[in-house]
Amino acid sequence: MSQESENNAKAYWKANLRLVMICLVIWFVVSYLFGIMLVEPLNEIRLGGYKLGFWFAQQGSIYTFVALVFFYAWRMNALDRKFGVEED
Repeated sequence: MSQESENNAKAYWKANLRLVMICLVIWFVVSYLFGIMLVEPLNEIRLGGYKLGFWFAQQGSIYTFVALVFFYAWRMNALDRKFGVEED
């Protein structure tokens, strides 16, 4: 493997890990912090008749996870094109 392709592979992997970490942090904040740790303060706010803390614990974390799956796929397709490793 040439030095340039090795550097390209390292940059691709670094970008991939950064994207994964961003998604995991968002998921952690929504599911753990909003759904468990901050549930009482969030329950003071209502969303569609439901307490916001309850909503995050029951549905918000699931919706966020599904959105993150689509976001990750979209960003990885862009990274694949950028680094020339896209699939046809």
